[in-house]
Amino acid sequence: MPAMTHGGTEDGAPEGASCLGWLTTPLPALDDVDGAAVDRDLPYVVDAHVHVFPERVFGAIYRWFDVHGWPIRHKLAGTDVIDFLLSRGVGHVVALHYAHKAGIARSLNAFMAEIVQAGPRLTGVATVFPGEPGAGAILREGFAMGLRGVKLHCHVQCFAVDAPELHEVYDACVADDQPIVIHAGREPKSPAYACDPHALCSVARMEEVLRSYPRLRVSVPHLGADEEPAYGRLLERYDNLWLDTTMAMADYFPCPGGADLIARRPDRVMYGTDFPILPYAWDRELVKIKAARLGDETLEQLLGATARAFYGLDPAAIGG
Repeated sequence: MPAMTHGGTEDGAPEGASCLGWLTTPLPALDDVDGAAVDRDLPYVVDAHVHVFPERVFGAIYRWFDVHGWPIRHKLAGTDVIDFLLSRGVGHVVALHYAHKAGIARSLNAFMAEIVQAGPRLTGVATVFPGEPGAGAILREGFAMGLRGVKLHCHVQCFAVDAPELHEVYDACVADDQPIVIHAGREPKSPAYACDPHALCSVARMEEVLRSYPRLRVSVPHLGADEEPAYGRLLERYDNLWLDTTMAMADYFPCPGGADLIARRPDRVMYGTDFPILPYAWDRELVKIKAARLGDETLEQLLGATARAFYGLDPAAIGG
């Protein structure tokens, strides 16, 4: 077991700075129009960040966002989430979920394992509550059911990525060669969370994990908001780090955009949306990404190839 100590990084972490401030009231919905389908000029699209939960769990999440986050346009649940995207031309969906408390991960993983039987255009990941008894065994069971990778959420599950209870999770991923997606960026910060994400999340903590677990493939969503420049520099130093674009390319938050970062490292940044937890059109980021004129090769990587590499997906098997 590697020893992780919360040390420094040459990038450091912003002290108290925030691109959003405290989310004390819900952010507004946008009135943009949903596209009918993925633009035909775009390459094969893998949405690497889609949330799928049972209806009862989605209901609780939607109620929380209505009060504390932002209005959600498409309040779908279960396979309806998948059908919505695939029917509009998304080529492949990576379905993520997280356990908000101990004792429910097994049932959520069983639900996800059943969902992924729908066909080759869907990849589902496992989850676990860090520190719960048998966390490693829970993940191994999920992998055995066909789930690929793990999703964790520092803000919801209230942990720091370099905390001791994460060793068991990381060890399970490395042993089975499974990637991990961790919402470890500091934003959004809300008093409705049971913990302060600015106290738990930083580039410095993530660097400790990358250094201690060189064989662990880690993806940080939202381009690491609100530490995008520092995460961009971290990409250059660690081959086991990836980022996804989730909500960062939508011009919704006042955080820095990611077009320059994508242009530099499209092989390490993948497209994701956070669908259906969005206050705007399902394809808003695709529209913005196309408008950025990143070039054909960059778009191929960003919209599909990088996610396939991160998850170890066979293009022939998933249809793209």
